[in-house]
Amino acid sequence: MFDSLARQIKDAQKIVFVTGAGISQESGIPTFRGKEGLWRKYDPMQLATIDAFYENPGLVWEWYEERRKNILAANPNRGHFAIAELAKHKDVIILTQNIDGLHQRAGSKKVLELHGSIIRIKCTSCDFNDNITKSFEELPPKCKCGKILRPDVVWFGEGLPQDVWSDAITHAQSCDVMIIAGTSLVVSPANTLPLYAKQNGAVLIEVNPEKTVMSSDMDLSVREKSAIALPELVSIIQK
Repeated sequence: MFDSLARQIKDAQKIVFVTGAGISQESGIPTFRGKEGLWRKYDPMQLATIDAFYENPGLVWEWYEERRKNILAANPNRGHFAIAELAKHKDVIILTQNIDGLHQRAGSKKVLELHGSIIRIKCTSCDFNDNITKSFEELPPKCKCGKILRPDVVWFGEGLPQDVWSDAITHAQSCDVMIIAGTSLVVSPANTLPLYAKQNGAVLIEVNPEKTVMSSDMDLSVREKSAIALPELVSIIQK
């Protein structure tokens, strides 16, 4: 099957990656819905909603601060670096559900963070918004204006940043190849991006150790971890 797609992939002018927690799992960052996923251990309604935040901001911040420390201590893996390497030869756009910034740290420049960034912090009142890599001395942290700061991530019940989402749709509709790596494709609206690409006639490639809800829509499914499959896939595209 791959041989029949090889020419289309090699001739592609624009390649879009849609990435999820699976690509960062091998950097030591837990997924949310896998066998060892975070939502099997923690209730997202108590930790990842705006209501939970205002009800107990200290508790929510304790959890996010621990995650921030783990993420800041993690390093990009071979999957992240493979995508960054491909971008030196092709027009590559990354549409990621991840909030860890590992794509950028691997060298990728064109990254749209659909769900925000855990490294970026914003104020709940004023327009303060900045990347902060140090630990906070007290939780919840306060802005200079006196109001509580929060992670600049999209919580359950919140909409995606409209400018980011609009750009993501545009890229999905205009790509020749879309590679979906490390995502179960169950979170809306990010799971609609392959449909936009398919409507444009793009080749859809899935990289995931497990079958997903959209596997039957793929032109090729690679049942392997991203850190293993992506370097091999990229090397084939570059030949």
